Amino acid sequence: MPAQGGSLSKHPVPADVIVVGGGVIGLSVAWCAATRGLRVLVFERGDAGHGTSHYAAGMLAPIAEVTPGEEPLLELGLRSARLYPRFLAELTEAAGIDDVGYTRCGTLLVARDADEAEALERELALRQRFDLPVERLRASEARRREPGLAPALRLALDVPGDHAVDPRKLLPALTAAVGAVGGEVREHTAVSGVKLIGDRVQGVVLEDGSAVRADQVVIAAGVWSPQLAGLPEADRLPVRPVKGQIMRLHDPAGPGLLQRVIRMGPSYITPRGDGRYVLGATSEERGFDTTVTAGAGFELLRDAAELVPGVSELVIDEFAAGLRPGTPDNLPAIGPGSVQGLHWATGHRRGGILLAPITGELVAGALAGDGLPADAAPFAPARFAAAGVGGAP
Repeated sequence: MPAQGGSLSKHPVPADVIVVGGGVIGLSVAWCAATRGLRVLVFERGDAGHGTSHYAAGMLAPIAEVTPGEEPLLELGLRSARLYPRFLAELTEAAGIDDVGYTRCGTLLVARDADEAEALERELALRQRFDLPVERLRASEARRREPGLAPALRLALDVPGDHAVDPRKLLPALTAAVGAVGGEVREHTAVSGVKLIGDRVQGVVLEDGSAVRADQVVIAAGVWSPQLAGLPEADRLPVRPVKGQIMRLHDPAGPGLLQRVIRMGPSYITPRGDGRYVLGATSEERGFDTTVTAGAGFELLRDAAELVPGVSELVIDEFAAGLRPGTPDNLPAIGPGSVQGLHWATGHRRGGILLAPITGELVAGALAGDGLPADAAPFAPARFAAAGVGGAP
């Protein structure tokens, strides 16, 4: 059933495009669309950039994070990583903000024992199969490049092309840039549903019952995307929350403990380059629970300190949990929905920061009438309906 709300015909059309969600994906779509000359209005239920994106570590690591069976995601991530320097240069110029915490730090994947070293050899073979730039390091060479690593280290892989950005600097820049090019971000304005007339979108209905017109609507609300009323059954995407507990720490002595991102299995330590570090992250199927637990904190610190003993001297500034938007096949949903004017940009799980530039470019192109390239087919939202998978979690 369409979302209920006031008559759209009584309201002026404030924008060509409404974006539902003011996280890194929604703001990137809005920025890219606005630079194409479209009038864009973003609705965010809280503070812009303070949802899932606020808790992200910000690693731009398509090579370090490649997973068997997710080849389309690898290619999308590599394309997005190549876009990042230009994306940030144009963004910071528009926003008038010089620093978004972009560091060309590289990544070390490390192993503590024989079992982990064997697993790391398989990781090396996978990357070599895709002809990705990665270097196998003996433990002594890894410690020479990163003296903070423990002597017990067995093996490491160096991925120089992986970088990082600070989401807590990137998101304010995106918000400012959207406004600088004529877009508008309305915070603390929750959208309750999508307004449909026949087989096309006519706008959205806000939580207070008022309606706002637009010919095109982009749903980029992360884990809250399936909760919107008025969506056709074919657009009930199976997006679910995946909880991630994550720490932020700082070194009172300043920078120097680490230069590179250190990845140990599913965990990582991300240096900000100024003595601050991000340590994460768990991956839990706990619904919308955002509590933090002593067990998760203990495991994160234990695993990190075994490889980087200096972590035990860091000061904990924050321990929090975010909710990543996951899909059954771990691929995002990017592109048109089942009715005219409806577009999707959600389900990016752990890759939202990395995939922001390419998602913004793809969706903005579709909004402008360019359509999506053929290689974006694996991310089509319609794949779930075709497979008989759908419905809000």
